[in-house]
Amino acid sequence: MSTVKDCIARKSGQVFSLPSGASVLEALQMMRENRIRAVLVVDDGALVGIISQGDCAIRVLLPGREAGATRISEIMTRDPLTVAPQHTIDHCMKVMMTRSIRHLPVIEAGRVTGMVSIGDVVARRIMTGLDGTMGRNTLQAVGEATAAVAGWSTERLAQETAGYLAY
Repeated sequence: MSTVKDCIARKSGQVFSLPSGASVLEALQMMRENRIRAVLVVDDGALVGIISQGDCAIRVLLPGREAGATRISEIMTRDPLTVAPQHTIDHCMKVMMTRSIRHLPVIEAGRVTGMVSIGDVVARRIMTGLDGTMGRNTLQAVGEATAAVAGWSTERLAQETAGYLAY
C-alpha cells in the first residue's frame, strides 16, 4: 500500500509557502513560477492556512478586488485538513472525495513536510493500480479519482466509464 511518505519522497522536497501577510499577487506569482496550484500559509513555522488558484479567482479576481492589495489572510482556508506521512494514498483520496478538496498538507512532528495533491493521488493510483497491475483495475482507480474531483456519484461514474471498462 502506497503511503504519503512514499509520495512526497518522489517530489522535489520543496514546500511552497508564504506568510499570511503576503499579498494574493505574491501567491499567484509563486504558483505561476513553480507550476503549482496551491500555496501553504505558514506563520512562525506553523501551518495556518492554504490558498489555491480557485480561491484567488473566486474571492479576489471575480469580485474585482486588487490582488496586490489583498492579503492572503483575508481569503485563505484556515486550519486546513492535514495528513501524516504514514497515511495511505487511499486515505488521502477518501479525504479529498468526502471533503471536495484537492490538496492536503503533510505534517510530521508538528511541522509541514510537504503536500499531496489530487494529481499525486491519481498518478500513484495509475502506477500501482488496485491490484498492482495495469489494466481494468487501474482504469477503475483513475475513474474513481476523476469522480472524486468532479464530485460524481458512483452511478454517474459507472455511466461515464461503462465503455472504457467493458473489455
